[in-house]
Amino acid sequence: MSDAATRAAALPAYAIGHLRNVLMGPEIVEYLERIDATLAPFGGRFLIHGGIPETVEGTWDGALVVIAFPDMERVRAWYASPEYQAILRLRTDRSESTVVFYEGVPGDHRATDVLTC
Repeated sequence: MSDAATRAAALPAYAIGHLRNVLMGPEIVEYLERIDATLAPFGGRFLIHGGIPETVEGTWDGALVVIAFPDMERVRAWYASPEYQAILRLRTDRSESTVVFYEGVPGDHRATDVLTC
């Protein structure tokens, strides 16, 4: 494996959710009670889970959730897992959301690195 491939394989990945209009109730409570167990086998951990944002530019509505994983393969495997799929509707039926996966950058990343892509 080349150095570039080794670096890419080791990059963290993130599941990022922008949730709006969450209808709190028993289903959301159950989702929250069960999600941690779905993350553990894939090395997932919360970095941001709601809270009150300090908006310094533009507007923001809703809640932000950021879950870190060791790599993109594991974030995809977590989302597709039977355990997560079993609870997904508890959230999606009671909120509006956008969920995206992002690959992180190496620790030595510089802003100008995007110019060489």
